[in-house]
Amino acid sequence: MTQQGKHCTAISSVCNLKRCIISFGILAASALLLPSVNSIPQSNASPGQIPTTGELERLKGEEARLSAMLASVRQQKLSVLRSRPLTVGVIGFGRFGQFIGKSFVKYANVIGTSRSDYTKVANDMGAKYTPLSDLESFVMEDVLDVIVVAVSIVSFEDTIKELVPHLLKRIETRGPSSCPLIVDVLSVKEHARNVLLKHLPAECDILCTHPMFGPDSAKHGWQGHNFVFERTRVDKVVLDPVQDGLFHYLSSRTDDSDSESEFLDEKGKSHSIRENSEAHVAGIDRMERFLSIWEEEGCNMISMSCNEHDGFTANSQFITHLTGRILGAQGLKATPIDTKGFQNVLKLIETTNADSFELFYGLYKFNRNSMDIIVKLKEAMDDVVGRLLEEEGRSDANLESKKSCL
Repeated sequence: MTQQGKHCTAISSVCNLKRCIISFGILAASALLLPSVNSIPQSNASPGQIPTTGELERLKGEEARLSAMLASVRQQKLSVLRSRPLTVGVIGFGRFGQFIGKSFVKYANVIGTSRSDYTKVANDMGAKYTPLSDLESFVMEDVLDVIVVAVSIVSFEDTIKELVPHLLKRIETRGPSSCPLIVDVLSVKEHARNVLLKHLPAECDILCTHPMFGPDSAKHGWQGHNFVFERTRVDKVVLDPVQDGLFHYLSSRTDDSDSESEFLDEKGKSHSIRENSEAHVAGIDRMERFLSIWEEEGCNMISMSCNEHDGFTANSQFITHLTGRILGAQGLKATPIDTKGFQNVLKLIETTNADSFELFYGLYKFNRNSMDIIVKLKEAMDDVVGRLLEEEGRSDANLESKKSCL
């Protein structure tokens, strides 16, 4: 067997292990939710009758057995993840890039690059550093599995454009399979997705992500924080996020069916992960290894389309930043008699204004839902102030002149 064939065999074992984990999860859920079907003997007891003595003990025993089995599989998964560490490059090694780099080094070889010199910072965390002025050397690293682009929203497209010529050179000199997986971590996802699909060579796989936390909110660890992602492109196939479940082996079909190895692209065409098998399986494996880093750090892994993400964040992240900026512009200060509610308002101002205005502008500029939120906030403010004026019995003329608050 060739070296490449051995590698594909190893990769296939990762995919099989992934299926095992899912199968065990289904088994655990079945055992807990439908105990009568799995391990509890059928009883002749009529509905509403008190369960037979010992049933709870048997259920707890089954729960412990399945928990131990899942723990064992999880350890195997972690072992596979660390058996061949990824090499992850981070473009934009500022505060956020360093923040994620510190966790990446537990599982991967990390190379940072930025306009400022962070050589010492990188060395201290066990990473390598290459100045952005030598971007070609960064991209042409012997082994470079993943590039995470951790720059600001407003400079994202320019950064990708600068990156493309070096990727093309790597592909030309080392072959199509040498192109790294490209990952973004922007707070707006449709913009990132469109830019990556528009400019990157077709040979580059794409993963759009949004870690919904940062150095301040997750300074004590990533456990329990949301990590949103869309698997966008694998082996030149642009995936339909609606069909993400099919792509991820979440089919409930029987083990001897090949149907669970199929997924649909955005045009509704069915594909098999075995087509161009080595490239497909290798792309899937690399993507799963990278996602597993976030999973192992305790993130809540949320698979979601970029379109759906932006709709949700406009109604959560952007409105939060907008409110904090507006209240901050009023110059609110702490007083000796602050209520808990007002202390929370001051905390909101502090956290939102701690981020750069460039980030806030990016959330507005590159999420097409943001203006709708501004309009709705204005309408809501006018409505509330109008009701106050109406309670005072003001005339319609006064109402019209004073209701427009923004």
